[in-house]
Amino acid sequence: MVVKQCTRVFWQTRIITVENDAKTTGFDAACAAFYKRAIELLRQSEIPFLLGGAYGVCVYTGLARHTKDVDLFIRAVDLDRALAIFEKDGCRTEKTFPHWLAKVYLGQNVIDLIYAAGNGLGLVDDSWFTRGRDDELLGLPVKVMGPEEIIWMKAFVQERERFDGADIAHMIQSCAESIDWAYLRTRFGADWRVLFSFLVLFGYIYPSERHRIPADLMQELTRLLAHEQTALFRKRICRGTFLSRAQFLPDVNELGYRDARLEARTTMTAKDIALWTAASEKDNRPY
Repeated sequence: MVVKQCTRVFWQTRIITVENDAKTTGFDAACAAFYKRAIELLRQSEIPFLLGGAYGVCVYTGLARHTKDVDLFIRAVDLDRALAIFEKDGCRTEKTFPHWLAKVYLGQNVIDLIYAAGNGLGLVDDSWFTRGRDDELLGLPVKVMGPEEIIWMKAFVQERERFDGADIAHMIQSCAESIDWAYLRTRFGADWRVLFSFLVLFGYIYPSERHRIPADLMQELTRLLAHEQTALFRKRICRGTFLSRAQFLPDVNELGYRDARLEARTTMTAKDIALWTAASEKDNRPY
């Protein structure tokens, strides 16, 4: 849903503002009280956190999409302490998927505590917080994930039932000049083709805006692509599982490709993959 009263983000200051209540329109009184209490508990306990997900996208783009929960990103090392604090305050908690996601419940309200990428490509660490942007939620000062982390996280959400490419396009369209492109390139690292695909797609979606992506970045990635086209890659590996937990299972289960999520650079184990796969089947998301 587009909230037309929202204005563009003003980058002249470190404070990001959306000019109306678009960010909290979907909160009822109990929901707002729960989120406010959660923020206060984390602040009192000196556990740093970042707001992300649909809320983060709204902050940067002014496009509001209300979901059933709020995403709080915390460092992996702080997870157990955070869960203990919420349990002591009367909440129910669970490590839904131990390699990346925990949940905090109070009645019908839910908070997602995210401390890693769901595909195993990285943990939330101190570097995420140095790039956070100041904002305000429910009268409390908070930090929102930097646009680079939002783009990186969403680039790997390419399920049959959910594709976050539109969020990435809107993020670039809204704040291309404020993105640290060198850092974003480093953040993608060996997965630069994923970044390149979205940059090419951005130029297709917004032909008049494609000049806002640095030319030297596009040239670098184009050179890399040309080089790789002539360099043989002999390992029979499927990286599609970084993009979708279900749609590339035939490749690893039936066609003999090695699951890239088992590479040394990831945080997932075979047990994590099995649990994550079972959840997709339970959600009736067959490949």
